[in-house]
Amino acid sequence: MSIGFWQIAIVVVLVVLLFGRGKISDLMGDIAKGIKSFKKGIQDPTNEQTNLDQTPDKSAEDINSDKK
Repeated sequence: MSIGFWQIAIVVVLVVLLFGRGKISDLMGDIAKGIKSFKKGIQDPTNEQTNLDQTPDKSAEDINSDKK
């Protein structure tokens, strides 16, 4: 048993009626941003390492003053 055109069309119509076009387009935009971010992270793996190197380390005095 295969899924036909009419079954897919009915599911699409029901989804649009339940969620509305606005929410669906927002969701697709969020998914696209996530995919772009993922691809960028895959292409530039050194970016994360450079960000870690730029964060200042807390010295022992800073840690002790935070505890007080």
